[in-house]
Amino acid sequence: MNNPWNSRRPSARPPRATPLPRADAPTAGRNNGDELRLFGVNAVLAAFNQRPQALRKLYLLEAQIPRMQPLLKWCVANRVGYRVVEDGDLNKLSGTTHHEGVVADVQREPVMPLVQWLQQLPEGPVLALWLDGVGNPHNLGAILRSAAHFGVAGLLLPEDSTLGISGAAARVAEGGAEAVPLVRLPDVAQAMAQLRQAGFRLAATLVDGGENVFAATLPERLVYVMGAEAEGMDRTLAPQCEQQVSIPGTGAVESLNVASATAVLLAQWARARNS
Repeated sequence: MNNPWNSRRPSARPPRATPLPRADAPTAGRNNGDELRLFGVNAVLAAFNQRPQALRKLYLLEAQIPRMQPLLKWCVANRVGYRVVEDGDLNKLSGTTHHEGVVADVQREPVMPLVQWLQQLPEGPVLALWLDGVGNPHNLGAILRSAAHFGVAGLLLPEDSTLGISGAAARVAEGGAEAVPLVRLPDVAQAMAQLRQAGFRLAATLVDGGENVFAATLPERLVYVMGAEAEGMDRTLAPQCEQQVSIPGTGAVESLNVASATAVLLAQWARARNS
């Protein structure tokens, strides 16, 4: 029986013998716990480079074949299905026109418990982000991109957070989703105790009322606590942190977007380490 996947060389077009799954289908990996549908060149290549064994299926435009040759050869060698399809098919598969000509189903990376994450950290300077209520996938993607750029060791998620990597977040992250692990926190008191035991100080990030971050002394092992897009961070959580910092501005706008603020805060910590 002919296999509709991988039945020709990577330079040729495999036949379309079976219907393509919809972007909202459970098997698409967007809504189940095991698989994730990625789209965008950098997101797909980052997943392949970091953990090729996680790749389950690949869909791509014919124009992307030259760029994807190493990935396609790996698919052939490991009997992972790929198909060359049309642009409209990728729109349906990804649920967007911003797929850049490639879509992949990959096994989802599990969220790491805090204790496990702490055990594998290196000695010396470490920076992490505690995301207190951030929910927008594009903001998450932008945060991941900045976090990867500045070497953030992990994104810490409250125990009741439903935040997770989506295809949209991974595309905006431009590969950053593979570089920064997600970490599940226990309850607030226990999480803070474990972080402090590991040498971290926590800095609450406030729209106003905090110390000017550009003048603050930032510790080598630091967790920035970032608030939700609209409400900001939990005001009962801020006093429990060793520091409260704010980004000064002109006042022409109320505040920075959480993703933009994150990039500024990360850059300031990195500047202090390199000065």
